[in-house]
Amino acid sequence: MNQTVCDAVARVDNIGITTLTLNRPDQFNALSEALLNQLDQMLAEISEDTSVRVVIIKANGRSFCVGHDLKEMREHTDKVYLNSLFSKAGEVMLRIKNLPQPVIASVHSVAAAGGCQLVAACDLAVATDKAKFAVSGIKLGLFCSTPAVALSRNISQKRAMEMLLTGDFIDAKTALNYGLVNQVVPMGSLDEATMALAEKIASKPPAAVRMGKALFYQQLSQPLDAAYQQASETITCNMLLDETLEGVDAFIEKRPPEWHR
Repeated sequence: MNQTVCDAVARVDNIGITTLTLNRPDQFNALSEALLNQLDQMLAEISEDTSVRVVIIKANGRSFCVGHDLKEMREHTDKVYLNSLFSKAGEVMLRIKNLPQPVIASVHSVAAAGGCQLVAACDLAVATDKAKFAVSGIKLGLFCSTPAVALSRNISQKRAMEMLLTGDFIDAKTALNYGLVNQVVPMGSLDEATMALAEKIASKPPAAVRMGKALFYQQLSQPLDAAYQQASETITCNMLLDETLEGVDAFIEKRPPEWHR
């Protein structure tokens, strides 16, 4: 197991699964400029690391992430700085979507504003029954425009608009019902449940997972005919991979596939 700790983000590598931990517990893991830059850098490094099969994003402290660092923002109220900050947050969310590896959010507590955006940007999410979610900027007079992008791509428009216009929190059960998270587990079971999901995905052939993740997001923005055309090309290339042919042969021969790990 290898571990790297930066000021705001910690990285642990463990047999194909990398865990990134938001590490500003005293600031409730607010998305400071430094945290966003470090997270972006780590994700960029992971994208080139073929030994990493799955990424988990979790957090230290009482909150998962309360969004942007309001004190830092208030100290820099010029348009150029703020636009750069929000653009960097968008780049990080896009980095997660474009990462070859699936990313799982492991949410133990409050995920608000940009923190809710981070959960929505991840491919999958596991939450405890104590977790709460909100895009609460409107209560400060700030509509959560950037979180709205990720949120509206996870849940229905009317539910997203209600969250954005009221700023109210929803509990984990409601988040599961809305489709914002995949699983809700007791607090003491979060790490185990998240790792079980990560290990299940990591056991699959990585090339198929990479191709599948990329296709999934690309086809969402395409017209139906173009989506089917691209999907046909992707599944054709996937079918011709050696590991896929081995998987098919193993199924036909009623034996476990012999994939290289």
